[in-house]
Amino acid sequence: MPRPYHTGAPSDHFDGTRFFNPDHPSTDKTARDLMRWRRMRTPRGAWPAHPALPTATDMPPKQVTSGVRVSMVGHASVLIQVAGLNILTDPVWSQRVSPLPFVGPTRFNPPGIPFAALPEIHVVLLSHNHYDHLDLPTLRRLWRAHRPRLVTPLGNDVPIRRAVPQMPVSTGDWGDRFALSNDVTAVIHPANHWSARGLKDRRFALWGGFVLTTPEGVIYFAGDTGYGTGDIFRAVRRAFGPPRLALIPIGAYEPRWFMAPQHTNPEEAVRILEDTGAAQGLGIHWGTFRLTDEAQDAPKQALAQALRTAGIPAERFLPFHPGEVWRTPA
Repeated sequence: MPRPYHTGAPSDHFDGTRFFNPDHPSTDKTARDLMRWRRMRTPRGAWPAHPALPTATDMPPKQVTSGVRVSMVGHASVLIQVAGLNILTDPVWSQRVSPLPFVGPTRFNPPGIPFAALPEIHVVLLSHNHYDHLDLPTLRRLWRAHRPRLVTPLGNDVPIRRAVPQMPVSTGDWGDRFALSNDVTAVIHPANHWSARGLKDRRFALWGGFVLTTPEGVIYFAGDTGYGTGDIFRAVRRAFGPPRLALIPIGAYEPRWFMAPQHTNPEEAVRILEDTGAAQGLGIHWGTFRLTDEAQDAPKQALAQALRTAGIPAERFLPFHPGEVWRTPA
């Protein structure tokens, strides 16, 4: 077996070699499961060759000192501007998300912010090491252009340090806090997911989301996650109070027998909104890379239906399109 990415005392989510989700169905899938999915696969709709989703052109300012400004790049890549800090989550500007540059899921819409239009990036928050979240070519570009600090759960520093050895990487466990500035703190929060970069390193690195405490309120970035019991989302509210803003995944969820332990569907995303008590939700992780069987705009449609069923106004939880911007109301 390859050398583990992290060595430390066992805990309620680490057995000494691999991390796991406590009190949650296994996310591990066998080769037989994968073949079953491929054999039975019934894509629910087309993904057009050209972007069908609206793309805005409102480029970000150099900094935001009052309020919060959030810009959608695509998938789970979001620019958060608050209290003078420019923070990127799971940045991916590559055309494909794969170990190889010529195969694998390809981007169906351009990045909502051209790389050259980025303001100075101070911090990168990286949720886990799957290729649609940890994109080493993008991290190399960010290091050359911006010299940011990177914060990520335990073990994810191993592939990053190999590719970008100069980048300062801070790693931590669930619950660990990191001061990003005098006014902003990031806390790594549990997620129901898994990790792997190859065939022999499954769950060697930890996964998670982030809770940002800021002068403008709490911002919750859920990362990649299944719903499970929902307790990890209710824990956000218990520990930090209702977030001002929650960035919640709404895509890559079909078929449910395969994806439910690791990816929420829109109905479950609405439950996360209610569990956290977030004032505003923005739907991420959809429409950019075709990873699963649902149609490109299916998450958007299903989110609208789930909100109607729950009696929640549509404007409280918006599907976030590449290039769109959300600002705190005046």
